[in-house]
Amino acid sequence: MSNPFFGLPVTKPGRWSVWLAVVFAVMFMINSFVFMPTSSNAPWRQLILPFYGIAMLLCGLAAGIVGLIALILYHDRSWLVWITIWPGVLVLFLVLGEFLVPH
Repeated sequence: MSNPFFGLPVTKPGRWSVWLAVVFAVMFMINSFVFMPTSSNAPWRQLILPFYGIAMLLCGLAAGIVGLIALILYHDRSWLVWITIWPGVLVLFLVLGEFLVPH
Protein backbone atom coordinates (compact mmCIF):
# COMPACT_ATOMS: atom_id res chain seq x y z
CA MET A 1 0.00 0.00 0.00
CA SER A 2 1.26 3.44 -0.86
CA ASN A 3 0.99 6.43 1.41
CA PRO A 4 -2.01 8.61 0.38
CA PHE A 5 -0.11 11.74 1.49
CA PHE A 6 2.33 11.51 -1.43
CA GLY A 7 -0.31 10.75 -4.07
CA LEU A 8 -2.59 12.98 -6.07
CA PRO A 9 -5.98 14.05 -4.69
CA VAL A 10 -8.55 11.29 -5.08
CA THR A 11 -11.75 13.22 -4.39
CA LYS A 12 -13.48 15.75 -6.60
CA PRO A 13 -13.23 18.60 -4.03
CA GLY A 14 -9.54 17.81 -3.61
CA ARG A 15 -8.92 18.16 -7.34
CA TRP A 16 -11.01 21.34 -7.47
CA SER A 17 -9.02 22.90 -4.64
CA VAL A 18 -5.73 22.15 -6.40
CA TRP A 19 -6.92 23.71 -9.66
CA LEU A 20 -8.26 26.78 -7.87
CA ALA A 21 -4.92 27.19 -6.10
CA VAL A 22 -3.08 26.90 -9.43
CA VAL A 23 -5.36 29.55 -10.97
CA PHE A 24 -4.74 31.80 -7.94
CA ALA A 25 -0.96 31.36 -8.24
CA VAL A 26 -0.97 32.15 -11.97
CA MET A 27 -3.20 35.20 -11.46
CA PHE A 28 -0.97 36.37 -8.59
CA MET A 29 2.14 36.12 -10.78
CA ILE A 30 0.43 37.98 -13.64
CA ASN A 31 -0.60 40.66 -11.18
CA SER A 32 2.92 40.96 -9.77
CA PHE A 33 4.86 40.94 -13.02
CA VAL A 34 2.47 42.56 -15.51
CA PHE A 35 0.00 44.86 -13.78
CA MET A 36 2.00 46.27 -10.87
CA PRO A 37 5.06 47.47 -12.86
CA THR A 38 2.91 49.47 -15.32
CA SER A 39 2.37 53.18 -14.78
CA SER A 40 -0.54 54.15 -12.58
CA ASN A 41 -2.03 56.51 -15.16
CA ALA A 42 -2.74 53.81 -17.77
CA PRO A 43 -6.44 54.14 -18.70
CA TRP A 44 -7.12 50.38 -18.72
CA ARG A 45 -5.66 49.95 -15.25
CA GLN A 46 -8.63 51.52 -13.43
CA LEU A 47 -11.07 49.39 -15.41
CA ILE A 48 -9.41 46.00 -15.17
CA LEU A 49 -7.53 45.82 -11.87
CA PRO A 50 -10.44 46.02 -9.40
CA PHE A 51 -12.28 43.13 -11.05
CA TYR A 52 -9.07 41.18 -11.63
CA GLY A 53 -8.02 41.61 -8.00
CA ILE A 54 -11.40 40.52 -6.66
CA ALA A 55 -11.43 37.46 -8.96
CA MET A 56 -7.89 36.57 -7.87
CA LEU A 57 -8.75 36.85 -4.17
CA LEU A 58 -11.93 34.83 -4.61
CA CYS A 59 -9.96 32.04 -6.32
CA GLY A 60 -7.51 31.93 -3.42
CA LEU A 61 -10.25 31.95 -0.80
CA ALA A 62 -12.24 29.31 -2.67
CA ALA A 63 -9.14 27.11 -2.94
CA GLY A 64 -8.67 27.26 0.82
CA ILE A 65 -12.32 26.60 1.63
CA VAL A 66 -12.69 23.73 -0.83
CA GLY A 67 -9.36 22.32 0.40
CA LEU A 68 -10.63 22.34 3.98
CA ILE A 69 -13.86 20.67 2.86
CA ALA A 70 -11.83 17.99 1.06
CA LEU A 71 -9.70 17.42 4.16
CA ILE A 72 -12.46 17.42 6.76
CA LEU A 73 -15.49 15.92 5.03
CA TYR A 74 -13.93 13.75 2.33
CA HIS A 75 -10.73 12.74 4.17
CA ASP A 76 -8.49 13.51 1.20
CA ARG A 77 -4.98 13.55 2.67
CA SER A 78 -2.90 14.42 -0.39
CA TRP A 79 -0.06 16.91 0.12
CA LEU A 80 -1.47 19.01 -2.70
CA VAL A 81 -4.73 19.45 -0.81
CA TRP A 82 -2.83 20.49 2.32
CA ILE A 83 -0.97 23.14 0.29
CA THR A 84 -4.24 24.62 -1.02
CA ILE A 85 -5.06 25.87 2.48
CA TRP A 86 -2.25 28.46 2.28
CA PRO A 87 -3.82 30.66 -0.44
CA GLY A 88 -7.02 30.75 1.58
CA VAL A 89 -5.15 31.76 4.74
CA LEU A 90 -3.17 34.39 2.80
CA VAL A 91 -6.33 35.95 1.36
CA LEU A 92 -8.10 35.79 4.71
CA PHE A 93 -5.25 37.62 6.47
CA LEU A 94 -5.03 40.16 3.66
CA VAL A 95 -8.74 40.98 3.77
CA LEU A 96 -8.92 41.02 7.57
CA GLY A 97 -5.86 43.27 7.69
CA GLU A 98 -7.50 45.72 5.31
CA PHE A 99 -10.58 45.99 7.49
CA LEU A 100 -9.02 45.80 10.97
CA VAL A 101 -5.91 47.96 10.56
CA PRO A 102 -6.69 51.56 9.65
CA HIS A 103 -4.36 53.38 7.28
